[in-house]
Amino acid sequence: MAEAGAPILAAEQVSLRFGGVRALTDVSFQVNRGEVFSIIGPNGAGKTSMVNCISGRYRPTEGAIRFDGADITRVPTRRRAGLGIGRTFQNLALFGHMSVLDNIMVGRHHLLRRGFLPGMIYWLGGAQDEEIAHRREVEEIIDFLEIQHIRKAPAGTLPYGLRKRVELARAVALKPRLILLDEPMAGMNLEEKEDMARYILDLNEEWGMTVLMIEHDMGVVMDISQRVMVLDFGRKIAEGTPEAVLADPHVRRAYLGEADEVVRDIDESMPV
Repeated sequence: MAEAGAPILAAEQVSLRFGGVRALTDVSFQVNRGEVFSIIGPNGAGKTSMVNCISGRYRPTEGAIRFDGADITRVPTRRRAGLGIGRTFQNLALFGHMSVLDNIMVGRHHLLRRGFLPGMIYWLGGAQDEEIAHRREVEEIIDFLEIQHIRKAPAGTLPYGLRKRVELARAVALKPRLILLDEPMAGMNLEEKEDMARYILDLNEEWGMTVLMIEHDMGVVMDISQRVMVLDFGRKIAEGTPEAVLADPHVRRAYLGEADEVVRDIDESMPV
């Protein structure tokens, strides 16, 4: 375990190549415990590639990923979930034919008892108790995300905004200490975005989850993030408080564009 006060996540000079294409180049940053940290940048900047390196879907070509002080660069995805790293996906990864309840239960698979002897005890006497405990945890998540009314509905039949909420519920069911959110607001209307932002803040403040988020809605990013990192063509070009990052001329050129009306629209979306 890392020392108290140490960052929960650290990327150290991470580079990622696919053949001759560089997705990431020497990217380093840290995420502090208990904060909401956002990664922004234009399409193709390397944001999802970075999250995939953290979750274990990709292995960096160079550099290291550390979680709680331990090098997890070569740790498989499944084991990272067991360590306390959960995630959602930009493209929804729900089981459409399964109910909302069953989709969320899938998120708790790694918490089931393992091994021969524990398994014997489980099946001889503990199965029902554990099932009840898991159901209780899932029902708490369902209540928190206000999806009681769709708990038995097949996930594939739901409107997009509700499916995004179910995806978040499944990631939360993992009981992660670090949750990776890949564009949680994408495709949502204003009301849905406001609800999702509230859920993320509550997960952070009340449930104690550290949040690393990729998001294109700059108003949301600036409202709920403590710190922001900007990627452009796979390189880090800025990092700091939302206000400092927004004021950085490199960020305005790379992410917002040089057009005055684009900058003005973003400025007007910011709280006074």
